[in-house]
Amino acid sequence: MQKQMPGSTITVPVPDHKELKTGTLMSIVRQSGIQRSEFE
Repeated sequence: MQKQMPGSTITVPVPDHKELKTGTLMSIVRQSGIQRSEFE
């Protein structure tokens, strides 16, 4: 996924498998810029 922002583009990976390692999920949440509570 990509989000266009003035002066930059933020890219967040979307893995194509059922389970994610905790570190991978936390990295995606952090890069998304969305609050962790929105994912819970």
